[in-house]
Amino acid sequence: MKIFFMGATKFGFKCMLKAINLGFEIVGCAYTPKVFNISYAPKGVNNINYFDFAEAARQFNIPCISYDKDNIEDFNSRVKSLEPDLIIVAGWYYMLPKLLREIAPKGVIGLHASLLPRYRGGAPLVWAMINGEKYTGLSMFYISQGVDTGDIIGQESFEIGESDTIADLLVKTEAAAEVLLEKYLPLMATDKAPRIKQKESDVTIYPQRSPKDGEIDWSWEPQRIRNFIRAQTHPYPGAFTVISGKKIIIWDADIIEE
Repeated sequence: MKIFFMGATKFGFKCMLKAINLGFEIVGCAYTPKVFNISYAPKGVNNINYFDFAEAARQFNIPCISYDKDNIEDFNSRVKSLEPDLIIVAGWYYMLPKLLREIAPKGVIGLHASLLPRYRGGAPLVWAMINGEKYTGLSMFYISQGVDTGDIIGQESFEIGESDTIADLLVKTEAAAEVLLEKYLPLMATDKAPRIKQKESDVTIYPQRSPKDGEIDWSWEPQRIRNFIRAQTHPYPGAFTVISGKKIIIWDADIIEE
């Protein structure tokens, strides 16, 4: 099975490495710069977990195609010329147009860091931790027209420990991705992968987050404040407060009973 890979993060690169180690042929990958423009952030988003897929392409001697959302026809044409059987999207930020979704006969699959249909949308790990969830997970699913709406192939759940930070959840997500890719890519190759409809009655949707969303509201309950801080600590920019006009970043917090 020949795979074209679309990613822009360290998580995405580790997923591509897993596919390579499983013996699948990566016929090409997509490239997008570290700072990119997107609808919810017209001034640009700085990808904190960025990985340069152009460098990965040089390392593995595979074609790398620069993604240009303003010239998608050219991108589609170049991907199509590589004749992939499957397209994998992991750690990517743009919606995929219909033309691109129709290139690969086995479809386009994505990896989303929640147990779909819960936490569709942006920053699902951050939102899950802010909301005090005790567990979350990773979903492998077919990408369709909507945001995270396609049929589910498989899921891997993991605990959000009381002492975990967002960095710990990122590590757990990478481990879950390895499990899902090892289990389901061989089934994709033989057209035996599951297709499970998402239950619309269970849907929750969360928006993308921007830097201003990191400000702490001190009227919240102590546990929510602590969750808010640990959800945005390293490698993310950190939760913050403003004191006498000065922005103060808070990297860690605990609750002390008096």
